[in-house]
Amino acid sequence: MSKREKKQLIRIFITAGLYITAILLPFNGIAKLAVFLVVYCIIGGDILLKAGRNILHGQVLDENFLMAVATVGAFFLGEYPEGVAVMLFYQVGEWFQSYAVSKSRRSISELMDIRPDFANVLRDGQLVQVDPEEVSIGDTVVVKPGERIPLDGIVTEGVSSIDTSALTGESVPRDIQTGQDIISGCINQTGPLTIQVTKEFGQSTVAKILELVENASDKKSKSENFITKFARYYTPIVVIGAVLLAILPPLLTGQEFDIWVARALTFLVISCPCALVISIPLSFFGGIGGASKSGVLVKGSNYLEALADTEVVVFDKTGTLTKGSFAVSKIQPESMTAEELLEAAAYAEDYSNHPIAISIKKAYGKEVESSRVSDIEEIAGHGVKAVFDGKVILAGNVKLMQKENIPYSKEVLTGTIVHLAVEGNYAGFICIEDEIKEDSRQAIKDLKAAGIKKTIMLTGDADAVGQKVAGQLKLDKAYTELLPADKVERMEELMREKSAKGKLAFVGDGINDAPVLARADIGIAMGGLGSDAAIEAADVVIMTDEPSKIAKVMKISKKTLRIVRQNIILALGVKGVVLILGAFGLASMWAAVFSDVGVSVIAILNAIRALNIKKI
Repeated sequence: MSKREKKQLIRIFITAGLYITAILLPFNGIAKLAVFLVVYCIIGGDILLKAGRNILHGQVLDENFLMAVATVGAFFLGEYPEGVAVMLFYQVGEWFQSYAVSKSRRSISELMDIRPDFANVLRDGQLVQVDPEEVSIGDTVVVKPGERIPLDGIVTEGVSSIDTSALTGESVPRDIQTGQDIISGCINQTGPLTIQVTKEFGQSTVAKILELVENASDKKSKSENFITKFARYYTPIVVIGAVLLAILPPLLTGQEFDIWVARALTFLVISCPCALVISIPLSFFGGIGGASKSGVLVKGSNYLEALADTEVVVFDKTGTLTKGSFAVSKIQPESMTAEELLEAAAYAEDYSNHPIAISIKKAYGKEVESSRVSDIEEIAGHGVKAVFDGKVILAGNVKLMQKENIPYSKEVLTGTIVHLAVEGNYAGFICIEDEIKEDSRQAIKDLKAAGIKKTIMLTGDADAVGQKVAGQLKLDKAYTELLPADKVERMEELMREKSAKGKLAFVGDGINDAPVLARADIGIAMGGLGSDAAIEAADVVIMTDEPSKIAKVMKISKKTLRIVRQNIILALGVKGVVLILGAFGLASMWAAVFSDVGVSVIAILNAIRALNIKKI
């Protein structure tokens, strides 16, 4: 609880005590007025000042004006206790609003804490502590254990674990070592790191994320825009209605003006649209905060609202559903054992940094003895030739086997095939495939459970590869062998096929999928951690490589929309009934207080539920 909230709460308790005392005191006439006027000024003086300032600035018909008119009017009618009570309960509602906003902002403020306070820059052999904005590309910074990574860069010295929880929601630290890229905003945990800066602070990951979060409230949902327009017309209408209620019935019936003025003031208190104006933006803010706790950044409440209406999810394959890294999936020896075939391939590929070569060496898992291999020759577009343990080894594709006139296995597989020959004789092949993420199967299952009608994949890979991945993940459809332009064209077709009310989301890695991300109703970027393109191109950024978080943020959006609808129905329903009762003199000022402050408090407490994501 902030100092401001504590002061407000103390003021409410003091006023409540004085209010009870004033009621019990045996004062009448001027003395009674004076006592209640003092109590009123303590609790409502700031509201009167706000109303006065707003009138001077041309903002007349707001909630401060309504409260001021209603309570001052009650004093003129001699209803001093009612006037103070309305203001007291209004301030109770304001306190609940302030508390709820603070609670909703807490998850966002935790994210805001990722901004580093300083950077230790190495200059002339000395460490100088400077503002991160003063550091240039190429500078060397040193980050000690416990300190926050100030800028994006490459680790030039040191091994450590880094805490990425503020960005990803993950509790498990990530290991980092020399030669790896590192991003700002994470906390160094175990060992000192020396980092060469690759981006200025304004272009760093942390700066882009902070800018995204700060601007999230600018993009309002349809519900928020509706309430803004509704309040703009609603408030003047009820003020005019209250004036007519105070004047016309006495003129037409000859009744006392006091009776109808009192009803008009009650009508004003009832009509205040606080519950709607406060709770709906607060619900969306809570939903965005809840998503950020899970490591999902939503760029605005309009996108959070759209996620709830999503019926088709389209995925890119590489880097989204698969790891984008190769692994050995099958070893098929012909004239030697599988271990010998893998060893020969690892030695033949020893000097290559190609992803396929790296995957073979990783599968071999042993240190390569340089003395056992020599005369390595790369044959462009075909493979490699080397001498291993005195024998000539050929490792490559079909073209290499055909070029050397070596009969080879023609087994049809979906991965990349590396054929091997020893001394001109076929030795077998190794199949290498892009690995499916461990999380992908669960992601598709969760999306279908969340009500998604179609899950589709777009990929440039061969049809056999794409269809195999689609089958393993149980996707509804896969479009393969697509060029970047083909993906956009296919997306256009899918957009036309979906229902008018339904939304289509595209999920990509955010680097080479920008045109498709932009064309979809909602662009979702996977693995935004460290990816500038992901943060800039997408509407929603999943900060980790877990596609299952897509279903989670969709559930958060649906929960948020349910809360918004509940608050709209509650506020309009209660106010509508009490307004009619008030117009006929069947609702007292106390009923008016409940319909305004009571409903506001209930709606605000309901809105806070959007932050609770433990059960999602």
